[in-house]
Amino acid sequence: MISSIDQDLEEKIVSILKTIYDPEIPVDIYELGLIYEVKIDDKKQVAIDMTLTSPNCPVAETMPKEVEDKVAAIEEVESCTVQIVFDPPWDKDMMSEEAKLELGFL
Repeated sequence: MISSIDQDLEEKIVSILKTIYDPEIPVDIYELGLIYEVKIDDKKQVAIDMTLTSPNCPVAETMPKEVEDKVAAIEEVESCTVQIVFDPPWDKDMMSEEAKLELGFL
């Protein structure tokens, strides 16, 4: 069971992730489905598994750093690391209903 403290922190992290946008798509990376997992350990170190819309994404170098920096800036977070994964590969079915609506897929 997730403690309420961890749940509150996870909600703060998700809020921050929703401020980061893929430069080619006008939807945040969380709603796009690019965030696969957010793990918070007992020392408040955050590890995020995320993907990109394609391996050749033009922000492959800068976006993970932006995610790390913004999440690490949350007061309760000790540190943040991002691992880029391509399994499973991203596709539009991973987007939230909100993102699909925004992009005209619904």
